[in-house]
Amino acid sequence: MRMSEGVEWAMHTCLNLTWLPTGQAVPAAKLAAFYRLPAAYLNKQLQALARAGVVSSTPGPRGGFQLARTPEKITLLDIVVAIEGPEEAFRCDELLKRGPGADPKTDYRQACLVSRAMRRADLAWRRELAGQTLADLKADVEQEYPASPGNTVNRFTALRA
Repeated sequence: MRMSEGVEWAMHTCLNLTWLPTGQAVPAAKLAAFYRLPAAYLNKQLQALARAGVVSSTPGPRGGFQLARTPEKITLLDIVVAIEGPEEAFRCDELLKRGPGADPKTDYRQACLVSRAMRRADLAWRRELAGQTLADLKADVEQEYPASPGNTVNRFTALRA
């Protein structure tokens, strides 16, 4: 399975927003400048996150994006689904219907052992992402890279100038 680069961009951007003061909206251009990303493309990811209720958008000259919920209430799955959509990674085309001895009345998505194995794997992957919050990721980063919060705040401060 391969996810779009938008997932990585969204994860890092949401993580960066956890270190900024509550209520501080950051324009998409400044969020994009942090990693030298194309602002228009990151803005599309931010709009998807806003539609999913992960971030909120404030219009106007002092507007921008901020987390819509506390990091404890945002799972990594919330971010992935906002960017990639809710569909399962594996799409069963019921290939067995075209094979010898096929029964057109059978729902091969249920009967096919390949489909069932892939759905179990997808469910395990989703459970893992749903079980980890943005707050968990933030804590892991802060433990392994303690300078990250300060560096992030300093970088956004420099970008305002």
